[in-house]
Amino acid sequence: MTTKSSPDGTHVALLRGINVGGKKKLPMKDLVAMFERAGCTHVRNYIQSGNVVFEAGADLAGRIDGLIRAEIERRFGHRVPLVMRTAGEMAKVARGNPLLLAGADVDALHVMFLADLPGKKESARLDASRSPPDTFVVMGREIFLSCPNGVARSKLTNAYFDGALGTTSTGRNWRTVLKLAEMSGL
Repeated sequence: MTTKSSPDGTHVALLRGINVGGKKKLPMKDLVAMFERAGCTHVRNYIQSGNVVFEAGADLAGRIDGLIRAEIERRFGHRVPLVMRTAGEMAKVARGNPLLLAGADVDALHVMFLADLPGKKESARLDASRSPPDTFVVMGREIFLSCPNGVARSKLTNAYFDGALGTTSTGRNWRTVLKLAEMSGL
């Protein structure tokens, strides 16, 4: 996975499956402390589901996913996928949701953040009619989703996208995406 450096060094870490449904419990104060011990500064979290905004130089930012995943596994016994974005990348996502621009209901919007850029061959494996009335648009390392009946009823899951695209994904609702973009300062 390649992580681009943010001009101001601000990054967003998105952990998958933390504190969801009572599984993979991880106190956010412990998670924040892990980032601080790794050398990150201005570390803050948003809600209890593994969203961390922090500052770090390019070298540390490129290594932080491995450091944090290893410490979580060592201390809590959880193998947790982690996807990173720079502040600029988060701002671009917040400004460029094609489903929002097309008039989709804000409450139905989600974004799947991918660890790697999918190839054209992998993207062609995705079935647009897999879970009607849900819709999605793949743009770079993001998948913009509209799930009018709720994401819990959708067949557009992490497992589906991970398998088809050969990467790791983690999803956030639209309000969380906007809050993380705001917290990252862009």
